[in-house]
Amino acid sequence: MTQQTVGMIGLGIMGAAMSKTLGGAGFRVAGFDVVPRRRAEHLRSGGVAARSPREIARRAGIIVTSLPSASALSQVASELASSSRRGTIVIETSTLPISVKEAARDVLAKHGVTLLDCPLSGTGAQARVKDLIIYVSGDRSSYRKTVPVLQGFTRANYYVGPFGAGSKMKFVANLLVAIHNVAAAEAMVLAMKAGLDPALVLKVISDGAGSSRMFQVRGPMMVKGDYSEATMKNEVWQKDMSIIGDFAREMDCPTPLFAASAPIYNAAMAMGFGKEDTGAVCAVLEKLAGLKRKR
Repeated sequence: MTQQTVGMIGLGIMGAAMSKTLGGAGFRVAGFDVVPRRRAEHLRSGGVAARSPREIARRAGIIVTSLPSASALSQVASELASSSRRGTIVIETSTLPISVKEAARDVLAKHGVTLLDCPLSGTGAQARVKDLIIYVSGDRSSYRKTVPVLQGFTRANYYVGPFGAGSKMKFVANLLVAIHNVAAAEAMVLAMKAGLDPALVLKVISDGAGSSRMFQVRGPMMVKGDYSEATMKNEVWQKDMSIIGDFAREMDCPTPLFAASAPIYNAAMAMGFGKEDTGAVCAVLEKLAGLKRKR
């Protein structure tokens, strides 16, 4: 049986993890990133390193994109449009404004390429163990063709409606992530201030009604006070926070808890945690609480 080649454009924290998982599921993954080091790491992990999105387009009929910005998606869409075969399907997993994805969809559609809006729910750490959920929106028949690939790097996939519905679902999910992450940190700091052992707090609270996925995923970082192994960098999360806030304002929808969480993330940036995990909001609250601990 011929091994299917899947393209992966963007080999950052999420893209690299998804590529490795796809490889473990039996796919050959042709990967590209603008950073040469990431291409080299992809090659060492068993993937095929491509020199451009155009090369990816020549190798694969299904392509996954995991990109950091609107300009990156625009550039990739332009290159794929000029090189992809008709019938190619692009699984776009980035968190970006819907208008940006619509523009990329229209560029690709003129060349017979279908773009699906497919944001992810999960961190880089979850991606490494195939614990991702994907929200697929767009052409339903194209979605059906991608299901085997989606099953190769996600725990579950959901078709949520017409193009753009996936992003809307992701904005809702990330609003909760923003709040739950700060809530987990707030609870940890209260526990530490009260003299409780953080490791014991993590164990006990994770097993009860007060737990959340963010408490379980980022709690271990908060226990150690070490956020260097980033599953979502604060500097990248700033982009997501901005997109969610803009979307909520467009909907005239109040989001008071989300708004209350934003200054904590801003403070993490100001304290030099930009390249560290968003769990570093715990360090912000520790400082506000006057806590000092050995690290």
